[in-house]
Amino acid sequence: MKSGRRRAERLEFGAFTLPILVSIIVVFYYPFMMTIRYSLTQWNGISKHPKFVGLDNFRQIFMGDANFSNAAWFTIKYALAYIILVNVLAILLALVLDMKLKSTNWLRAAFFIPYILSLVIVGFIWKFIFMQGFESLGASTGWGLFGLSWLGEQNLAFISILLVSLWQSIGFYLVIYIAGLQSVPDDLKEAATVDGAGPVRRFFNVTLPLLAPSITISVFMALTNSIKVFDVILSLTGGGPGGTTYSVAYDIYRDTFQNNLYGYGTAKALILFIAVLIITVIQLTIFKRREVEA
Repeated sequence: MKSGRRRAERLEFGAFTLPILVSIIVVFYYPFMMTIRYSLTQWNGISKHPKFVGLDNFRQIFMGDANFSNAAWFTIKYALAYIILVNVLAILLALVLDMKLKSTNWLRAAFFIPYILSLVIVGFIWKFIFMQGFESLGASTGWGLFGLSWLGEQNLAFISILLVSLWQSIGFYLVIYIAGLQSVPDDLKEAATVDGAGPVRRFFNVTLPLLAPSITISVFMALTNSIKVFDVILSLTGGGPGGTTYSVAYDIYRDTFQNNLYGYGTAKALILFIAVLIITVIQLTIFKRREVEA
């Protein structure tokens, strides 16, 4: 009886897990192995017989591709600025919206609605605002701020991409931090108040350490999203002016689908995958350790 029951449980387990394992192999592992294969070839995406070139693609990327190095530097700057700003602003807004205000629900919805929109649509909307909306505002107000070339000057284009990304995504991180604040026990806050701790000290000594899980999740999401930034650049600046706003993901798209360098672009995509994997593992390890300490 027991052996028959165990056999039935194993068959039931296999019946439920086998389709999932097959799906994972077909959807993830097989394409990943094909990516490794094509990264070692010179292929235009059409030829039936890609030319095997070994590690030449990787050698050219690291030693002779100025566009990739510039795109990597842009991505690093963008990621650092985005991770810091989106988390700091989201925590500050969460603290305000966690208060018992009459308009709290409306404000939460107002901040979250932009996150529902596609970044491509958001990019086109803000492109219209930067090019025509600011021109009309400048003519009516006379403020020089609206007369600047927000998408035509290198530093301003970087700031524009960063601002649009923050505006679109801050609602997502806001929800995470509000949930974290609501999980902080009121007893600890009251005890700190009785001990004479002011609002600032109470936040840094009580609230912030207990927000560690929310910070870990938010930094992880901000890190992965910022390293893979593509949509907003495609719709807002198109990599301009003069290619100064190419991200790594956009550089991969340009080489692969515009220049038909599928083998070369696949090699860049593999490098991006490995970089994201290493960075996120390090980040999660460090932040999880700090959660335990907190």
